[in-house]
Order: sequence, then structure tokens, then C-alpha cells
Amino acid sequence: MEIQNTIQALRAELNQHNYNYYVLDNATISDYDFDLKLKQLQELENKHPEFFDENSPTQRVGGTVTKNFKTIAHQYRMYSLDNSYSKDDLLDWETRIQKVLGNVDLQYTCELKYDGASISITYENGKLIQALTRGDGFQGDEVTSNIKTIKSIPLQLKGNYPDKFDIRGEIILPFAGFEKMNQELIEIGETPYSNPRNTASGSLKLQDSAEVAKRPLECLLYFVAGNNLPFSSQFEGLESARNWGFKVPKEAKLVNNLQEVFDFIDYWDLHRHDLPYETDGVVIKVNSIQHQEELGYTAKSPRWAMAYKFKSEQVSTELKSISYQVGRTGAITPVANLEPVQLAGTVVKRASLHNADQIEKLDIRIGDTVFVEKGGEIIPKIIAVDLDKRPENSEVTKYITHCPECQTQLVRNEGEANHYCPNFYGCPPQIIGRVQHYISRKAMDIEGLGGETVALLFNNGLVHNYADLYELTVEQILPLERMAQKSAENLVNGVEKSKEIPFESVLFALGIRFVGETVAKKLAKHYATIDALSKASLMDLILVDEIGERIAKSVIEFFENEENQKIIERLKSYGVQFEIVQKNNPNATEKLLGKTFVVSGVFEQFSRDDLKKAIEDNGGKVGSSISAKTHYVVAGANMGPAKLEKAVKLNIPVISENDFIKMLDETK
Repeated sequence: MEIQNTIQALRAELNQHNYNYYVLDNATISDYDFDLKLKQLQELENKHPEFFDENSPTQRVGGTVTKNFKTIAHQYRMYSLDNSYSKDDLLDWETRIQKVLGNVDLQYTCELKYDGASISITYENGKLIQALTRGDGFQGDEVTSNIKTIKSIPLQLKGNYPDKFDIRGEIILPFAGFEKMNQELIEIGETPYSNPRNTASGSLKLQDSAEVAKRPLECLLYFVAGNNLPFSSQFEGLESARNWGFKVPKEAKLVNNLQEVFDFIDYWDLHRHDLPYETDGVVIKVNSIQHQEELGYTAKSPRWAMAYKFKSEQVSTELKSISYQVGRTGAITPVANLEPVQLAGTVVKRASLHNADQIEKLDIRIGDTVFVEKGGEIIPKIIAVDLDKRPENSEVTKYITHCPECQTQLVRNEGEANHYCPNFYGCPPQIIGRVQHYISRKAMDIEGLGGETVALLFNNGLVHNYADLYELTVEQILPLERMAQKSAENLVNGVEKSKEIPFESVLFALGIRFVGETVAKKLAKHYATIDALSKASLMDLILVDEIGERIAKSVIEFFENEENQKIIERLKSYGVQFEIVQKNNPNATEKLLGKTFVVSGVFEQFSRDDLKKAIEDNGGKVGSSISAKTHYVVAGANMGPAKLEKAVKLNIPVISENDFIKMLDETK
């Protein structure tokens, strides 16, 4: 008992020292004394393995090797943020908020937007049990072993924390640590890393957690997700997380109006370079959680938050040449090849020119000195030409008329900015691009098959469309360059396993123009089978929620194409999933079929998510806003006045939580 008490006391003491140093930035013990205590604990744990604890401070050094990172669904979806680039955008955003909430007094939480890798960490009973990357927002890769090596992330919480919750944050690499890592690489003759953000992101997917432990990563936390949380606002949530032991940036500020938001933005636009890590903007959130729930989400983003992006860094350099890339849909993208230049932490050699109109508008010519910035701090783009430095003999840029890959004459549809190569089934980059899209992670997620291998298979005549993948054999693959027995078997097995991928992902994988991941999910849910979707008329498709004429026409064109019809029939014969597999829910009914509900307010017997699920489980549909198509508004406490006013104006019944429960009971 005495040994166990000594071990637990040492763990508690070392955890506190870690917190003081890495979170509070206030060391209360020398490195030497800390190492002595850590060594003492390590020796005691080795002698007494019966007291092992995976969250002991001794486990932070890593050592776990992960060959394949498991993909796991987020319990609470990780949405992306809408971006704004001007204060007028924020004024428009507030107007939209007030349309929903009515003319209420709003407070905002302003937080700096840190440029790192997003993470979601789950805690149960105060212990770190799981960490997932953002992934596609619905699911991410489990990187728990790597995350545990980051010393600013608590393994054991303190204070009065909830039994279970997720906390979201950004894994970042401070400038000082990044420079030290690069200096060490230069000294041994290795290539230095390009920028802190990419290095932090790449660190999360290192297979050996001991290597991650060597990197001076930090985690800045900014959002708590869960049920029955002990606070009612975003700012209180940040304070609570800080009290539980998390490193929550102190720069966050609670403000009372947009003018105070603008003051926060102006201050940090000037002072952001004084910070020890990269930041590219400010995130503004409606402070009240009740208001957040009223506002809800679009398909991609919360309506209650907005990211204001600082103006991008700009540099000038010479345009050496223009090349043209062919995408999987046949779209031609002109690319500027530049004299290499340092920009926002990376060396930029190329930049997108978007389309012929953009080249003409800017009058961009080879030999020009051009101004380059990072659009959204990610993709470099040319924004202007320095006409004072234009060579006297410069010539106007003539956009290409034929495909650079297959020489087919390009077409440009009326009302569209891009030129296209119409040789859909004969142009190599289009064929390769479609297969690469098909195998990608958000689509069929075929393990053992990457983009370079797809090109290799095409160039050797083994694959001409994605249906050909299902006829590949190990014997065909083995003679190819860099292919061994194991890798050939993995490829074939990965293709076989893709037959389990659900219909909505398969539909996205087909690469129908304008049908992205979100649209594919809506179409799959609405039509349930590929046959029903393929027979849908233009008007049928337009009537589907959020499907416009452009998407509808593209879907019809895809299914009218005979080659596509043949490929789909082949995929069916191989066993690819072309219908929604209904999950067996014993409580599911069709009591509310044909009825659309809007949920508003705070409820006693349901969480909002559970209430929405109950509607859908019983055949109903949940609307995001009140319209003439809404059948009922389910109102809880503190329902937004604007929603109530609109419901009354449209003569839509407003029912209580108990009314809704009775409605379910009465239809039994």
C-alpha cells in the first residue's frame, strides 16, 4: 500500500510540474530535479507493474508504433468555419444572426485563429482515452499514442470536470521549436522542414510515438463538445477548460458588440507577429450556447461562428512560363511557373492563374514581375502585375486552343469560366484523375493503392476506368515497377474490401461533376438506390433539398452517357454497394412520414440532437429554418423570438416537447 501511495504521489507531483511549466509557463522545479523524480517513478513502476497506468507521466516519452491509423467516427461532428475577409462581411453575418434570433443583445467571444492541425480529444472520468484528427469532419484517424506525448495536453484532469466530453484544439509548433528542429537538420546535411503548420500536421501521423515525443509540439484548446456541460457560454467554456488543466490561450476576449470585435481584430492584426506561433486570423463566436443552438449549422459550418482572415502576405517575383493542367473532369487550369520566392513560411514556385478570363483581366505575360499572395494562406495566387517592370518586347498571352495532353480542341460552355477537354474517355490525365478520385479516402478509401500506382496501372494498359480495378490480379501487378508480392496482394485485397463502402461514398467516388461529398450524401439518402437516381428527371432532382439546376443537369448527363451506364453495370456485378443499407433500428417507424419539423429552444426530456433523431427515426424531416414547407415547430424554453414570429406569420403550429411526445404516442 505504501509503494502504491508513493507512486500515486509522484505522478500527481510530476503532473503538477508539467502543468506549471507547459501550460502556465511558470517552472517550479529545475529540469534536473524533475528528471530525478521521473526516474524514481520509472524505477518504481518497473518493479511494480501491477500499478501500471497508461496515463502516468512516464508514458509521455512514447514508444508505441502504429502501422495503420484506425479511422473512427466523431461523436460530435467537426465542422469547418466560414471565412470573412472584411468587416462588411461580419456586419452581414450579424444581420443574418439577428434575422434568426430577433433583436437580442449579443455578446461575442473573440479568439485568435491558430495555424496548426485540428484535433479532437475525448476524456472519460478525467482521463484521456482517445484523440482523433479532424479528417473529413465526420470521422478522423486515431492518434492517441502520439497525442499523449505532447506535454501541454493533460493525461489526468483536475477540478470539477464532466464525466465525459470532447475538447477541440489545434496542434501547433512554436517558431522557436521549429527553428531548432531545422537547425539540427541543417547541421546533419538534411533538408529543413518547409513551415511549422505542415510539420505539426505531419507529426500526428508519425508511426513511432517516440519520434513525436522529440518534437516540441503544443496544443491550444478552444471548444468543448458534450451533453449537459456545466457552462452556458463559449467564454465560460474556455475558463472551465483552463481550470481543468488545459492550455487555453489567454488572448481570448469576451466583447459586447461588433465594434469591440473590430478593435480586437485591429489590435491583433498589428501584434500577431509578436506571438510565439503562427496565427492567420480571428474567430468570432456568438457567446451564448443557447443562441448557438438556435442558429444551428449549414451543411458545412456553424452559423454562430465566423473566421476573419488577416490580409495575406504578398511578395513579387518573375513569371517564367505558363503551363496547363488537365483535371479529372477535363477542366483546364493554367499554372504560373515562377522564379522561386519565400512566402508565408514556404518556397513558392508555382501559382494558379484560374482561367483565361483571369489571365486577360490581369494582362499577365511571360517575363512579367508579378505580385503573389497565398489565397486563404494555403494556395498561392497572382493578384497583380508590376507594369513598371514589364519588358519592352513582352507579348500578350494567348490561351491554348487544344488539350496539352491529347490535342483535342478545347470547348468552353456558355456562362462558364473554364475551358474543357471533351475527350472524356480518351484523355490520359482525365482517366487517371477519375480513378485517383475513385480510390481516394473520402470516396472508396482503397488501401494499398495510391495516385502514382494508378498512373502506373494505366500506363501499362491494366486500367482504363475504375471498374477495371476489380479485375486486377496479383499476377498482373507483380511485373510492374516497385511491386513486390505483399504490395500486390495488399492492392488486390484493398480493392476487394472497397465493396463494403456505403452507397453515399460510392456515389461521390463516381466523380459526377459538381457532386461533392455533401451533395452525394443528400442524393443517396433521398433516392436510396443508384437505379432510382439514374431515372430521376430534372424537376425531380431540383426538388431535392439543396440541389440546384447545375447539379441536376450534370447528374442527368452522367447517367445518359452509355459508357457510364456500362461501367455502373460492371461495378454492380462485382458487388459494389449501390443502395443505402438501412440500419436496423427496432424503434424506427413511419409515423411522421411527409412531415417537416423545425426544432427551437432548450428541452428537458431530449437533447436537441436526440429530438432531431427521434423525428428522423419516425420518418419525419428536420428543417434548418421555418418556411411554408414546415409542418410543425417544436418549441422549448427560450425559443428565439424571430422564429416564433415567423411561425405565427406563416400560421405554422408551434408545439411543446410534451405535445411532440403525445404525437408519437397517439400515432402508435
